[in-house]
Amino acid sequence: MSKEFSRKDRFKYAFDTMMSRGPAGLIIWLGVLSAILILVFSLIIMITGTAPENEGFPTLLWMSLMRTMDPGTVGGDQGGPGFLMSMLLVTFSGIFIFSALIGILTTGLDAKLDSLRKGRSRVVETGHTVILGWSEQVFTIASELSIANENQKNPCLTIMAGRDKVQMEEEIREKVPSMRNTRVVCRTGNPAEPGDLERMSLHTSKSIIILSPDNENPDPEVIKIMLAITSRSAERNKPVHMVALINSPDNLQAAEIVGGDQAEVILAGDLIARMAAQTCLQSGLSIVYQELLDYDGDEIYFQHEPLLTGKTFSETLSLYEHSSVIGLKTQDEGILLNPSMNRTLSPGDSIIAISEDDDTIVLSDNNNIEIQNESVFHTASEDNTPRKIIMLGWNWRASIIVSELSNYLHPGSSLMLVADEALCHPEVPEDLKNLSVRYKAGNTADRSILESLSIQQYDHIILLSYSDDLDVQTADSSTLITLLHIRDIADKLGRHFSLVSEMRDVRNRNLAEITGADDYIVSDQLLSLLLTQISENKDLSAIFKDLFDPEGSEIYLKPVERYITTAEPVNFYTVVKSAAELNEVAIGYRINSQRSNPEYQYGVVVNPGKSNLIQFCSEDSIIVLAED
Repeated sequence: MSKEFSRKDRFKYAFDTMMSRGPAGLIIWLGVLSAILILVFSLIIMITGTAPENEGFPTLLWMSLMRTMDPGTVGGDQGGPGFLMSMLLVTFSGIFIFSALIGILTTGLDAKLDSLRKGRSRVVETGHTVILGWSEQVFTIASELSIANENQKNPCLTIMAGRDKVQMEEEIREKVPSMRNTRVVCRTGNPAEPGDLERMSLHTSKSIIILSPDNENPDPEVIKIMLAITSRSAERNKPVHMVALINSPDNLQAAEIVGGDQAEVILAGDLIARMAAQTCLQSGLSIVYQELLDYDGDEIYFQHEPLLTGKTFSETLSLYEHSSVIGLKTQDEGILLNPSMNRTLSPGDSIIAISEDDDTIVLSDNNNIEIQNESVFHTASEDNTPRKIIMLGWNWRASIIVSELSNYLHPGSSLMLVADEALCHPEVPEDLKNLSVRYKAGNTADRSILESLSIQQYDHIILLSYSDDLDVQTADSSTLITLLHIRDIADKLGRHFSLVSEMRDVRNRNLAEITGADDYIVSDQLLSLLLTQISENKDLSAIFKDLFDPEGSEIYLKPVERYITTAEPVNFYTVVKSAAELNEVAIGYRINSQRSNPEYQYGVVVNPGKSNLIQFCSEDSIIVLAED
C-alpha cells in the first residue's frame, strides 16, 4: 500500500523543482520573498500605529522597499521603538535578499558567458557559408572565401566541429591573419547530429562545405552528415547546396544517393590523380590551374548577356577585352566547354568566361578591333614523340594516374615504376593502349638507388606518397626526402624535366615550396580551392570534371608558332582568332624566358588584355582549351 505524501514533502518537492530551474527560479523566489516581507512589515506598522506622522499604507510600502534595497536609509529613520525595530528587520532582510540576488546574477552571467564560449547558441545569419568538420583545409577555404566575399556586404563564414569554439577562432586568427570584411562564427557540436545542425541555420545559408575528418576511414562520417542535412531539408521542403569530399571510390555512389540534387560530391583521390597526370606532361599547366582555382587572380564565371543572342560562339570570343569566353551554359545541353565555333546562342544561353570578377565581364565598347591577319600562320606542330616517365612511390591513386597517362601519351611511351615493397604492393593496370610499364623494387628515399636509375633519360618524374600504409606525416617526410635528392641530382646533372610530387599535408607542402612551374606539388590545398569554388557556384563542378576528363576539352600549352608568326608584336585578339580557326579557345600564353621567375608567375599569363601587344619568340607557348 502506497504511503501518501505529506504537505512538507510536496512543498519541498515544489521548492526543489523551482530552484532547479537555475537563476530564473531563484530570482522569482527572492522576489516573492521580498514582496511578502515588505507587505508583512508594512501591515504590522499600519496596524500597530507606530508609523511616524500617520503615514498611509502606500507610503509605508515605499519606505519598506527603499530600506530593503538600500541599508543606509535606516540610519535616517525617526519614530517609536516599534517602527525603528520593524525598519531594522526589513533592512536586515533586504541585505540578505539582495546579496543573494547579486550572487545569483553574477553566477548566471558567468554561466551564460561560459555557454557562449562553448559555442552552443544558434547562428542567426542569412546567405552565409557553412563549414561542417575541421581539418587543415579550413584555413585555405577561409582565406579564399574572404577574397571571394570582398565585394559583398557583411559576409559571414560559420564553422561547426567537435572542437572548442575559442580554440577554433584562435587558430583561424593565427593562420588566416586577414579575413577582410568576412566575419567568422564558430560553434561546437557534432555535424552528424540533426539537433546540432539546427543551430547552424542551414536553410538560410548560401552553401555548405563538408570536410573529411582526419581519421583512417572518413567517408562514413561525411555520408552521415549529408544524411542529417538531407533529412532536415526534406522535413522543411527547402533544398540546400552542399559540397562534400569523398576519399574512396567505393563510397562515391552511396554519397551521391544521399546527396541527390542538393550535393556536389568530389572524389578527392581521383581528382588529384587526374591533375597529376595532366600537369606532369605539360610544363606550366600547374600554374594555370592554380590561377583558375584560387580567388587571388582570374576565375571562371557565368554571365547571361541578351545582346549575344543570335551570335555564334566564335563571334563572342572577341567581344570582351578583359574576359576570355571558354564555353556556354545552355538550357537544353547544359555545360559546353569549347563548343562548335558555329554554335548560335539562344535567348536562354549564358557564356562561361574567365575574368577577374563576375562584375568585370563587360562587353567591349571597341567596335574597331584590329586583327593582324598577316601574323596568323598555322603550322603542323603536333608532337607525336613517345615519352619516357618514371614514377617513384605508390598509393591507390597511382593506378588512376597510369591509366590517365595512357590516354594522353602517344604510342611507344614507357613508364618505369619504382616502389618500396615493404610499404606497398603495386598493381599496374592492364591493357594500357599507349604505355608500357616496367617495375623495379627499391627504397625511393635511398640516394644510391635514385642515382642508379639514371633519371636524366626521363622526360617526366612523378613522385607519389606512401599514404596507403603510412600516416600522413611519415609519408610526407619520405616524399620530402626523395624530392630533395631528386632536385640535387638534377641540379648537378644540369638536366631540366617536369616534376610532379604529391604532399598530403598543406604544411609539408609549404616546406617544399614551388621552385618553378615544372616542380609542382599536388596537395589537399588544391581540393580546398576546388571546394571553395564549387561552394560559390555549383555549376563549376561540371566544368572542372570536364577539364580533368580526357574525353572532353582540356587545357594545353602549345607552341606559339602553331598560331602566329613571331616576327612582329601581335595583340591577343589575333591569337584568339587564329586559335578559333583551329577550333580551339586561346585563354593565355607563357613566356619561356620567365619560366623560372616566380614574380611573373613563371611566365604564365591567363586572361590577358586582348589589345596589348606581345612580342613572342619561338620557345613561347599559347594556352588553349582544346579537345587534344
